[in-house]
Amino acid sequence: MYIPNKDRYQKMIYRKLGQSGLKLPVLSFGLWQNFGEHNDYEKCKEMILTAFDNGITHFDLANNYGPPPGHAETIFGKILKEELMPYRDELIISTKAGFKMLEGPYQDGGSRKYLISSLDQSLKRLGIPYVDIFYHHRFDSETSLYETMLALRDIVLSGKALYVGLSNYNSAQLREAHRILKELNVPYVITQPSYSMLNRWIEHDHLLETQYALGGGTICYSALQQGLLSNKYINDIPADSRAKNPDSLWLKEKDITETLRERLKKLDVIAKARGQSIAQLALAWAIRNPKMTSTLISTSKISQLEENLKVLDRLDFSDEELFEIENILKVT
Repeated sequence: MYIPNKDRYQKMIYRKLGQSGLKLPVLSFGLWQNFGEHNDYEKCKEMILTAFDNGITHFDLANNYGPPPGHAETIFGKILKEELMPYRDELIISTKAGFKMLEGPYQDGGSRKYLISSLDQSLKRLGIPYVDIFYHHRFDSETSLYETMLALRDIVLSGKALYVGLSNYNSAQLREAHRILKELNVPYVITQPSYSMLNRWIEHDHLLETQYALGGGTICYSALQQGLLSNKYINDIPADSRAKNPDSLWLKEKDITETLRERLKKLDVIAKARGQSIAQLALAWAIRNPKMTSTLISTSKISQLEENLKVLDRLDFSDEELFEIENILKVT
């Protein structure tokens, strides 16, 4: 029987989600791409339990994570049932709906039918009566924002989610959604955008400042840019890497450019001086702003998870380091 590490909360850092009473670890665990039907179940379970043993209390899913869609929730539900259910009150479990789940007209977007029915199916796969956070996964211009927000309100009133979040919304969309949610008295606490050294749109959009002003927190995903921000691609492309995988949807071999390699080599110099890998540097950089509540990590190997956890040893940056990093990232 699994018994968690009694010192699991000693090293992890927790930050408040804006003005809410909810806290998240600065490193949260996402089940986006590494919990599909072809992934080894025992390895998946080992990663989840190792994460919890190290103070990661937040596990992030979506209805379409797998592959196939729904499989990540099924796997996590099995791990919950077998090992973690006695510790359910120590976990923050989130899931989402908004991107395409299955074929048909009611499996995409922000309609009331899709969001409510999707969460019902997610809860069945997870084997639990409620999630802590339920997100609308993307802004849907074809559906009335009021309809989407009203569905989120009714999901909370039904007891199937404690809080709601909005993912992949820009600042203008967040402000309008928040206006409606406030009128509906909905506990909105979090937004989830993509963000990394190579993807800085939220800075130009002032999203962190917008979300903070609205009283919520922010958790970013893809802080390692699908693994590009690592020592893996400095020279050759490893045969077992995601870039070499013909089934990879988001990272292709063509993405490993000479410009990227030059950046990685320069970032590696800074990382080594800090006693870090490029991945650790990139994670620390992503959460350098205290308004960034957490960043999602998603690993396929225990060694990757252990490497990511070591970022907690060095989260601070000097002004000189930030200046050097900025100059490297500005290179086109």
